[in-house]
Amino acid sequence: MPAQPGEPAPAETAAPPALPALAAPPRALWVLCEGSQRVLERADHVPGLLADAKALGVTDLFVQVYRGGRAWFDSTLADTAPWHATWRSPEPPGGDALATLIARARAEGLRVHAWVNVLSLSKNAEAPLLRELGAGAVLTDQWGRSLLDYPDYDVPEAERKSYRVGTPAIYLDPAAPGVADRLAAIFEELLRRYPDLAGLHLDYIRYPDVLPYLPGTRFGVGLSFGYGAATRARFQAETGLEAPFAAERIGNAERFDAWRREQLSGLVATIAARARAARPGVQLSAAVYPDVERAYLGLYQDWRGWLEAGSIDFAVPMLYAKDERLFRYQVDELAGLPEAARLWIGLGSWLFAGEPARAVAQTQLVTGHEALGVAFFSWDSIHDEPALRDALATTAPSAPAPEPAAPEPAAPQESPAPTAPAPAPPAGAP
Repeated sequence: MPAQPGEPAPAETAAPPALPALAAPPRALWVLCEGSQRVLERADHVPGLLADAKALGVTDLFVQVYRGGRAWFDSTLADTAPWHATWRSPEPPGGDALATLIARARAEGLRVHAWVNVLSLSKNAEAPLLRELGAGAVLTDQWGRSLLDYPDYDVPEAERKSYRVGTPAIYLDPAAPGVADRLAAIFEELLRRYPDLAGLHLDYIRYPDVLPYLPGTRFGVGLSFGYGAATRARFQAETGLEAPFAAERIGNAERFDAWRREQLSGLVATIAARARAARPGVQLSAAVYPDVERAYLGLYQDWRGWLEAGSIDFAVPMLYAKDERLFRYQVDELAGLPEAARLWIGLGSWLFAGEPARAVAQTQLVTGHEALGVAFFSWDSIHDEPALRDALATTAPSAPAPEPAAPEPAAPQESPAPTAPAPAPPAGAP
């Protein structure tokens, strides 16, 4: 049973019963904490989730439990107002909505991963983490402006014709003092309190996606983040180099880019180490940008490096594309990577609410590569569109095959007429 609010997490947790073996290839479903269904706040929606998951052939659920510094789980380190709004049940394991959902999912053979937004606080300037660490924990641009100073956390109006933040929010600086340890502590507590979780799924584990995309900061143009005073001082202390700042000082830009990439990779490694210590055998994963070059150069997200280092067990490239040719190019490229067997392709199924056949075609294109797994975004949008849900259910590995057409009645037997010889097959045919 999870600890009660205000109680410290237990130092040691008994090993949970064995989880179902990871299917090959796996299928996952993202489940939003604040979507249309709010499954952790509505007990009556749980049967629908489990039924849809089974119909879709899903093996794993990414259940969102931490967003904007707010927790849909029992925590002493995050804002638990959402957790107090979750449903309670008299049945074991003690009435906690998340714990009960995990137990019900496991009974159906489904693995539950805790989906957490790592560096984005959404627009929650009152998050406990921010109150504790101060404004210095938030990213600062190369002009010395904190995201806290941005109007509605997007660039000032006068600059919006040139730059935009793809997803406006308060983003934490992974290199700022205390950030990595504080985040790792939140997720360690989560895993200790809910030992039956199969995995920890990291989202927003990147720097902001700035538009237009620039391949690094060595050109001295565009918009970039990670220039807080404490961060620049740390860079200088560790490298002996002066960090670039403002357009007048862009020396050491490539080394600074590499260093910021190292800080993000270090954050992932820290979270992974503490998560695995808290729950041996837990699966670590991350939702990542599908374009490896853009992720590496523009977001400092070296997710292939995280796979190589073993910091994460699998990655979920978010391939949300409506351009079918581009989608095929990207799938083929990802399927050709050495890490392909550890990739679950994230599909933007919600994009095709009115065109279910296109969502089916994308799913089939991915599953045509035997090494690749699939993740559907999201359960809420699929459940809200029955035609989309039913169409995607036809792609499930266990979906029944279409009924064969009934044969036409045989024509009365007649003496065969002489026939011309069949045309020769084209050259090269078997």
